[in-house]
Amino acid sequence: MSTNDMNTREEQNGSISFANDVVATIAGLATIEIEGVAGMSGGFSGGLAELLGLKNLTKGVKVEVGREECAIDLFVVVNYGVEIPTMCEKIQTNVKKAVETMTGLRAVEINVHIQGVRIVKETPDDTKRVH
Repeated sequence: MSTNDMNTREEQNGSISFANDVVATIAGLATIEIEGVAGMSGGFSGGLAELLGLKNLTKGVKVEVGREECAIDLFVVVNYGVEIPTMCEKIQTNVKKAVETMTGLRAVEINVHIQGVRIVKETPDDTKRVH
């Protein structure tokens, strides 16, 4: 693993190192906890955003990690009908709290990039019947 993939902080009793993927995974998990997030986007293939599952969360997250700070870019797909600005604020708050609590790094920038909107079609089983 190259030095670009690790963040090392000197502490009183030694050093602590974080792989960039660790910060990316924490940020990805904190993102999908927010209601309205359909998934993380791994980029565009054939013009369509690819929704990634739990195993691929780091592909929807880009991190830049320094000794004490980090900047995070999140690429998400949202569910249709969600209030996007409010949801993005919740994502930023949740990611900041998770990253700072778990790593001690200061999250100075959390950018949310909306890559697409998922439309869920209702099936006849999903509708309620009125008697």
